[in-house]
Amino acid sequence: MIERFSEATLPGLYTTITQKDDHLHMIVNEYGHPPLWIRPNNFETLVLTILEQQVSLASAYAAYKKLKERIGTITPIALLQLSDEELRNCYLSRQKIVYTRELAKALNNNSISLRKLHHQPDDVVRQELKNLKGIGDWTVDIYLLHALRRTDIFPVGDRALLNAIKMVKGIDKLSKEEALEMAAPWRPYRSIATMLFWHYYIKKKNIKILH
Repeated sequence: MIERFSEATLPGLYTTITQKDDHLHMIVNEYGHPPLWIRPNNFETLVLTILEQQVSLASAYAAYKKLKERIGTITPIALLQLSDEELRNCYLSRQKIVYTRELAKALNNNSISLRKLHHQPDDVVRQELKNLKGIGDWTVDIYLLHALRRTDIFPVGDRALLNAIKMVKGIDKLSKEEALEMAAPWRPYRSIATMLFWHYYIKKKNIKILH
């Protein structure tokens, strides 16, 4: 059974997860619940997630905003109609031009259906999307968490998440393997714990979320 969170179920899930970990309970006591971090399950969301790869949120959003100004709703056909130069003018790097185009082609020729992915288990979604150039585990994790709203996603490749865990837990070093072991008790709600750690990090670092 695929378990998803929603605006209605999140408060109860935050209560459940904070009962498993005193540090998570501390985050809620100090900063309350995170905002509702969900995105629609569409091409535009995956393009934004690709733009967020290995750059600041501000840089990613600048490119996303420029692209929307150029074509309005970001659809596969609209993106494929843009030249390399036009995409570069929207602040897309050479690699991300390739990645977003490959995704657009896959959706345009129906080799991937986001509607079908909505009903597929996490591992199937991961396998399907990772077959596309430029989409790795981090991008799939963010998509599964924000767009498909799966409850047990732990994006271990996310630097902000690992940094937040180190800050909250008061540790200097944390490998991905150690992070996965630390997250085991949060199953099957690792997505909920992840959002709490992000919330803490954003508050502590005074990061402005632009979208």
